[in-house]
Amino acid sequence: MDHFQYKNGELYAEDVALTKLAEEVGTPFYVYSRATLERHYNVFADAVKELDSTICFAVKANSNIAVIKTLADLGAGADVVSVGELKRALKAGVPANKVVFSGVGKSRSDLEYAVKAGIRQINVESEEELVVLSDVATKLGARMPIVLRVNPNVDAKTHEKISTGKSDNKFGIDWTRAVEVYQRASNMSGVDPKGLACHIGSQLVDLEPFRAAFRRMKEMVGELRSLGLDVTRVDLGGGLGIPYEEDETPLPVEYGKLVVEELGDLGVEFEFEPGRMIAGNAGLLVSEVLYVKQAPTKTFAVIDAAMNDLMRPSLYSAYHAIVPVFEPETDEKVTYDVVGPICETGDTFAKDRKLPKLASADLVAFRTAGAYGATMSNTYNSRALIPEVMVSGDQYAVVRKRVDIEELLDLESLADWQS
Repeated sequence: MDHFQYKNGELYAEDVALTKLAEEVGTPFYVYSRATLERHYNVFADAVKELDSTICFAVKANSNIAVIKTLADLGAGADVVSVGELKRALKAGVPANKVVFSGVGKSRSDLEYAVKAGIRQINVESEEELVVLSDVATKLGARMPIVLRVNPNVDAKTHEKISTGKSDNKFGIDWTRAVEVYQRASNMSGVDPKGLACHIGSQLVDLEPFRAAFRRMKEMVGELRSLGLDVTRVDLGGGLGIPYEEDETPLPVEYGKLVVEELGDLGVEFEFEPGRMIAGNAGLLVSEVLYVKQAPTKTFAVIDAAMNDLMRPSLYSAYHAIVPVFEPETDEKVTYDVVGPICETGDTFAKDRKLPKLASADLVAFRTAGAYGATMSNTYNSRALIPEVMVSGDQYAVVRKRVDIEELLDLESLADWQS
């Protein structure tokens, strides 16, 4: 469920008309619904309420500080994968003791910043990282809480570019070596091993890969404890899929039951890192039709949003429902390729998509654009970074302004010999 609905024939974000935002902010823009973010967080929290747990929003899904603040006010922590995301989380009001730092390529300076910040834990992804972290923490006079991220070699059956739990993926420590590495960590001066973590991929629409990963995690916890080693935390990552089309996806309550069924007797504190599940359906991308172009074999709807604004269709061949901002008066449909203005054939949002008849100046909205939309945007073709808007009831605020070409040019300079 989301809070983007037609009212009197016009699409609204909660109680704010999208046409009002288009007039006052300009297209294209992202818009987020506070009520939807809150609802999705609470649904997930309720699904795991039987467990002692910390829910850490995956900042990579949507890194806007207004989004993070909305969730932090509900009690959410943050899962970050860079110092930049860590700084965002802290600025948004996430307590340091609710931040976990994941990621396969943390530099020495990244680790030093995280240790000094006093975050909850670092999810260590390799033996090499473990050695560097222990050295960094020892020199700072600290003993950093860690969990080892395990690669359980489980096929999540998702898109190859967002699969993270197979042995040929770059993430985590192979499960066959995790116990040995944990033993090594327990003898290091700069780290305090707390447990294990796993994250097998994103947009999972089947619970069985989760079950396989959970069982492997449970086996390793048992083995570690049999060796006299403490295990007090298990981080289960995120990855729960959401419906981009009309397909059915597991409900959070079903996921929560699975965790209780497979791991509920471990006597540990759990950490969860949902991102897409919370933010995905809480956002739209709104764009204006520039032209309807008739080619010999295609009809193109050329819009003012482009692949640099929403990368998922060009990067993953991902589907987003596209709807008119004004509710159609008839059931007439036309088959379009919906494309942007960038000089790449890959700048295509939809092929052979049946949509209500479109014309120049019409507004369209891309649904389920709240995750991996603005956070992946870029300035290819020297295009502006587009605004992000947050709606709460009948109020709205621009929570990231449009970053135009003049501001981008100010970041550059001529070489000394060119001036």
